[in-house]
Amino acid sequence: MNPVSTLNPQQLEQAFQVFSLASSDLCAAYAELRQQAIVLTDELALANGELRRQFAEKEALRESVQRSERLAAMGGMAARLAHQLRTPLATALLYAAQLGEPALPAEKRARFAGKTVDRLHHLERLIEDMLRFVRGTGTASTQVAVADLLREAFQTMQPLALARGLLFELRDDSGGCVLQADRQALVGALLSLLENALQASEAGGCIGLSASAAAGELAVCVSDTGTGIAPETLERLFEPFFTTRSGGTGLGLAIVRAVAEAHGGSISVRQASGAGSTFTLRLPLAPARARKPRQSKRETVNDHAATADS
Repeated sequence: MNPVSTLNPQQLEQAFQVFSLASSDLCAAYAELRQQAIVLTDELALANGELRRQFAEKEALRESVQRSERLAAMGGMAARLAHQLRTPLATALLYAAQLGEPALPAEKRARFAGKTVDRLHHLERLIEDMLRFVRGTGTASTQVAVADLLREAFQTMQPLALARGLLFELRDDSGGCVLQADRQALVGALLSLLENALQASEAGGCIGLSASAAAGELAVCVSDTGTGIAPETLERLFEPFFTTRSGGTGLGLAIVRAVAEAHGGSISVRQASGAGSTFTLRLPLAPARARKPRQSKRETVNDHAATADS
């Protein structure tokens, strides 16, 4: 028998009243919760608006600070550039004034003319380096084979290594990988590092150019057997216009760092006291594509002969 059929009308009425009361309580609770949700939504909207306002103020402040830092950097750079330009320009003017002397002997005239041209060339090089520093990061727009990049740098510096009586070693362990990069900017960066290595090495010493790839990253190392770098110099090594070399512009390593960072990479230096230095340029590799695996290639050049084996 159905249990409901055993309930009398009075019990049914009582049950209905209980249900009605429970339903009313639920409706009241729902209305209260809904009102609380509306209040919380309004409060969250206000809080969100305040957060947006604070974020906007923070972004505006950050942009203002960055703008001030850029202006300060540009001001400092302009001041240092003016200082760098002043000395060779004043020297060139001094030599040029001497050339105007009617009684100047021909030998001195030729010597002063040569020194004037040298100072003007120095000014030209400084301005070119400055322009490369300002614009010279390049854009990652073409596929560049690492082997071709190393070969071009090696062949460019090979005659200079021979002339200075240096052993010049190239080792390519990159495995035929490629970069998405500005070829000209990267070649310029490598040549700048190699030129510094040549300047730091004495005849009979050795400079090295090597490359290896791992975990989607290329590491290109330029090493020398010079006297190393003083600790106080290391801190300022990549600073624009800082140089310890007579006649240097102080922009070479700053440009190298700018090129590395523009390609999503970095530049670092490691040294052992009195045993030379090693600069390591790290760059992200281009996405893998079908290519034949290459064996490690090593080339060596010294003041007697150039040999290659692969």
